[in-house]
Amino acid sequence: MGSPDKPLAGQVALVAGGTRGGGRGISVELGAAGATVYVTGRSSRDGGASDLNRPETVEETADAVTAAGGVGIAVRVDHSDSAQVRELVARIDAEQGGRLDVLVNCVWGGDPLTEWGRALWEMDLDQGLRLLRRAVETHVITSHHALPLLVARGRGLVVEVTDGNTARYRGSFFYDLAKASVIRLAVAQAEELRPHGVTAVALTPGFLRSEAVLDHFGVTEAAWRDGVAQDVDFAASESPAYLGRAVAALAADPSVQDLTGRSLATWDLAPRYGFTDADGSRPDWAAHWHTHLEAKLGPL
Repeated sequence: MGSPDKPLAGQVALVAGGTRGGGRGISVELGAAGATVYVTGRSSRDGGASDLNRPETVEETADAVTAAGGVGIAVRVDHSDSAQVRELVARIDAEQGGRLDVLVNCVWGGDPLTEWGRALWEMDLDQGLRLLRRAVETHVITSHHALPLLVARGRGLVVEVTDGNTARYRGSFFYDLAKASVIRLAVAQAEELRPHGVTAVALTPGFLRSEAVLDHFGVTEAAWRDGVAQDVDFAASESPAYLGRAVAALAADPSVQDLTGRSLATWDLAPRYGFTDADGSRPDWAAHWHTHLEAKLGPL
């Protein structure tokens, strides 16, 4: 049983795709709430990296989890490889006595594969299908192997991280298909898990200030507002911690199954659960969109 300041003490989480961005934010905030967090991904200090050629590693995230007050455990895993995921889940089962409370499917890997400004028939088909394998099949593989641990305990939470909780076209065929499919994964898992007391939801951030986004704007998280001069919409952005606090709040909610099957957003959960972003603000991407972008781009 957790305490008010560590509501997830004693709980075990797996954040698949926890190396950077939203996955890192989720991992750290679960740790801050007291959880033991298995942080997985392809980028490791011991070798192996994503296609982005970025410096972040699963070990850095795990260290940040521990520094935040939890227990971070880094495991290098390619979630497109069923055997590796099976081995990961067997390790969690053995080390944690069969306990797994939270599964977060945050694997993406599609940034170098997404083609913008082209129609489907103009795209590289193999590249697009590879994006779907990385961004959708990885989630299916991970849930297939991990869900039995949650089902056996008759409780738990599955979070499918997406981009947007809307039916609006997202600007690129395979990107759109991947992000919409992830929402449907939550719906389908919710139906199958409901009789077993396990909750499944989809969750989206707003304009997320990942490490790559900060680098794009040439700013640090501490001075992120300096980027607003380049893009006024950046003023409504949110840090990965905001997404992480949304997941931690869901995991600590004894009535979370009331939300099962739903597609949720950080800006709706913040007032519901009373959390803020790391800087004390409460970004609302939907409100910003309605005021500044809807007339040009349509409803969110």
